[in-house]
Amino acid sequence: MDEKELPKDVPSTSPTKPAPKAPRVDKELEEFRSLMQPPSEFDEGFTWPAFVGAIFIALMMVPGSIYMGLLAGVGIGPAARWVTVILFIEVARRANKSLKRAEIYVLYWLAGAAMAMPFEGILWNQFYVQSNAAQAHGIAQYIPHWFAPGDPDVLAKRTLFDPRWIPALLLVIFGTFMSRLDSTILGYGLFRIASDIEKLPFPMAPLGAQGIMALSEEQEEEKESNRDMNKDPNKMSSWRWRVFAIGGAIGLAFGTIYIGLPTITGALLGAPIMLLPIPFVDYTQQTKDFLPAVATGLSFDLGNLIVGMVLPFFAMLGSFIGLILMFVANPILYHFDILSSWRPGDTLMATMFKNNIDFYFSFGIGVSLAIAIVGFVAVFKGLAQAKKSANGKFSLSANVPPGRGDIGFNWIIAVYIFAVSMYILLSGFLINWHKGVMLIMVFYAFVYTPIISYVTARLEGIAGQVVSIPFIREASFILSGYKGVAIWFLPIPMQNYGMAVVGYREAELVGVKFWSIWKAQIILTPIVLVASLFFANFIWSLGPVPGAQYPFAQKMWEFQAENQSIIYSSTLGGFSLFNQAFKPIIILAGLGVGGISFGLMSLLAWPTFLVYGLVRGLGQSDPTFIIPQFIGALLGRFYFQKKMGLNWRQYVPVVSAGFGCGVGLITTFCIGITFLIKSVIQLPF
Repeated sequence: MDEKELPKDVPSTSPTKPAPKAPRVDKELEEFRSLMQPPSEFDEGFTWPAFVGAIFIALMMVPGSIYMGLLAGVGIGPAARWVTVILFIEVARRANKSLKRAEIYVLYWLAGAAMAMPFEGILWNQFYVQSNAAQAHGIAQYIPHWFAPGDPDVLAKRTLFDPRWIPALLLVIFGTFMSRLDSTILGYGLFRIASDIEKLPFPMAPLGAQGIMALSEEQEEEKESNRDMNKDPNKMSSWRWRVFAIGGAIGLAFGTIYIGLPTITGALLGAPIMLLPIPFVDYTQQTKDFLPAVATGLSFDLGNLIVGMVLPFFAMLGSFIGLILMFVANPILYHFDILSSWRPGDTLMATMFKNNIDFYFSFGIGVSLAIAIVGFVAVFKGLAQAKKSANGKFSLSANVPPGRGDIGFNWIIAVYIFAVSMYILLSGFLINWHKGVMLIMVFYAFVYTPIISYVTARLEGIAGQVVSIPFIREASFILSGYKGVAIWFLPIPMQNYGMAVVGYREAELVGVKFWSIWKAQIILTPIVLVASLFFANFIWSLGPVPGAQYPFAQKMWEFQAENQSIIYSSTLGGFSLFNQAFKPIIILAGLGVGGISFGLMSLLAWPTFLVYGLVRGLGQSDPTFIIPQFIGALLGRFYFQKKMGLNWRQYVPVVSAGFGCGVGLITTFCIGITFLIKSVIQLPF
């Protein structure tokens, strides 16, 4: 599409025009903030279509997401969202109705929220309690019954409807209600600060919002076309709908090869046929001679390429530079016998695990501590700047758009205190009121969680990234003096609610009253609880999980169990893998490298996105998704943006939304066929 052919509703941002003089960092933040602005009015979105949509999602999308998580390591979050939205739009069209933009968004939000399926994790529980890792490290015998029953006879039945599963199921139900309550309300409070007060851009928010706009405009223009049969057909579709359709076609084609073929063949043949490897292809054996101790591989998921186009270019560049530094550092560390566990015959997963034990477990702690410290400093500076901008009269109620459906901060605080109090009381009961553990729970509830959630909300607003202080839970559990492994499975009030702010920004951009989301959450939660329980039980009853028909789970779960066992073994007493991996000197080295990197790049006034991308890339030894994301960033920056100008930033979120919709359509279709095949009763004649 040439610059001359750009739609009228896309602002002209040709790179040939002189840009206003401004600091580079501020210019980038402002550019992303100005890509899409919220409307002046907000509509109610939770109507009868949304209620019916909640039931549809529970019956159709929840089982598909569980199945795809086992097959490919990803759920069908984007798939569920766009399939649900398009289906209901088509039903409404045939009833001579149309859905409002707010209604479309609530359906979209419902589908996304439903994909955080409570009982999906119960399949992991049954695996871990009988895994080789748990057995080998002496953990299995100490796992509490309220995590998963350890009786082999119970596990052999492959059913959750056994009385001995009741404590574990009740714990999941409790955690679901409490986490959704406080994440919904505290996430809203963080949004008020990060968006209304600090005016952060939230670069990931336009993805969903632009897709909703495309579908809504397509309905509106169809209605206009019906009123005017002589309308020029070349002007019937908005630019959003055309771009969305292009992305959808790409998603359909790719999804058929990447998801459809292995899903159908896995159901028919017992083992999937994959033209593109899932989850990645391992090149470690081919590179071992010139890249010793380097895990090399590549993901062929086209979604990573598109994500690279969507995210800020300098964030992707920084991550790639960090990865290259790892490629250089690992052979050096191996030469000096720091990565001493690696052997030339090791696979990508084995290489990552051994390197983690030898170096990156501790180095990653240090680098992440540097990120966290810089994040805290940025937060304090942001608060000071907001107060200065308000001439000393800083108010959390400032800049709230009328009619958005906001609530007071008193309610936010009250709901949060209630939720974390329930966590503390239940954890105390399960752990026999261990004094050290109780003190830790209070620290998490009233110090760590609010602070880290705010830091994350700010980083989401700046660069679409999250931050955490690594292994603070592990360190606190070890220092508590508790002996055993039950502490690792407690429902603790240690959460990071900063990621929830993006959803509120999307709703604001689309023009949805926030009460619509809260009412939908109240209706959705019990429906999804019941649906996920029944479908998790059904999938487990079909065969062992993991098994040959679930390539991701079969390939990755044992590796994940080994990593979990490192942590869990730290409270058993005596020497453990955690003691072997935890090296204070390397932690200090990681903290120093991260701190120096931030200081140097800030001194050079490099872009904010590059700073966070590079420092987060340090310690990331998995190239499988970083490389395709960087390739996507290069294509977007130096081909599409060069051809279309900065208007490409308007197009790419819509392409991404359409791609997710296309993959979702083919995924849902194939999962339906799979369940139909597996549900057929084979008669003996």
